[in-house]
Amino acid sequence: MLATNNLHLVTGILTPRAPFDFAKTLAFLGDFTPTAGEQALAPDSVTKAVTLHRRAVAFNVRDAGTLEDPRIAYTLYSEHLLGAAEQDAIVDRIRFFLSLDDDLLPFYAIGRTDPAFVPVIEHLYGLHQPKFLTPFEIACWAILAQRNPIAMAHRTKMALVQRWGTAITLPEGTQRAFPEVEQLAAVSPNELAEVVRNPRKVEYLMAVIEFFSSVDEQFLRTGNYDEVSTQIRAIRGFGAWSSHFLLVRGLGRMESVSSIDQEISKAATRIYNQQLTTSALQQILNRYGDTQGYWAFYARNAPAHGA
Repeated sequence: MLATNNLHLVTGILTPRAPFDFAKTLAFLGDFTPTAGEQALAPDSVTKAVTLHRRAVAFNVRDAGTLEDPRIAYTLYSEHLLGAAEQDAIVDRIRFFLSLDDDLLPFYAIGRTDPAFVPVIEHLYGLHQPKFLTPFEIACWAILAQRNPIAMAHRTKMALVQRWGTAITLPEGTQRAFPEVEQLAAVSPNELAEVVRNPRKVEYLMAVIEFFSSVDEQFLRTGNYDEVSTQIRAIRGFGAWSSHFLLVRGLGRMESVSSIDQEISKAATRIYNQQLTTSALQQILNRYGDTQGYWAFYARNAPAHGA
């Protein structure tokens, strides 16, 4: 572990599952409104912070390979020495955040038999889905964003970060991280209300905090899909959209598209050049089997002017 500017540094190399196009990852992060301004983006790297044991640890990840032989170089920055378990936890978080272990080949194999979808795959080839950094963060975001303009929800989220989150100052500037569940579990409803200013959302946030205080994240990532989905749907304040959002964008559970929303329907209309009924759209999803989450992710991110 190196030390510089009063920061401790750890470096290493990660190997994503090919194909992996880091440039497309950076482009996605640059356009993703819910996390706008929450990381420092450069042409070939991203720097971001995460809270670990109530302290901020920053990481920089940068491209060090090719599309078919990908490598990601990382540097961890901390104000304290990181033990081996802490280093492993941050590396695991990076791999999870960038979906480095997702296998796109089964999805591509199906997609290449779908003529209308082939141009989408060609355009987005190598894009692994970037997630929210932690499932807890996206669950809180899902509550804040319900029936609320994105900009207002984002301001409230950043107010939570400012008051209860963590921060670390790098030579390039300060990186802030969303608080851990244990930090918000110590906050009273009245304190939350001072920031959120919506009694119903405070009630729902308290339910999210209670859920994540007792659940095992590894179970949410890898446990039986139906069981995980049922538990998430039971969180007070979570409906079909919030549950699906957490399953896919927060946990990378691509086995199922449990909520066909207007955005997916519009994307499918552009791609297949016809208005599809819910039944017809479900047939397409069924064709993609347990890769249908990636079909929806690619469909949403296909060029607006058509495939």
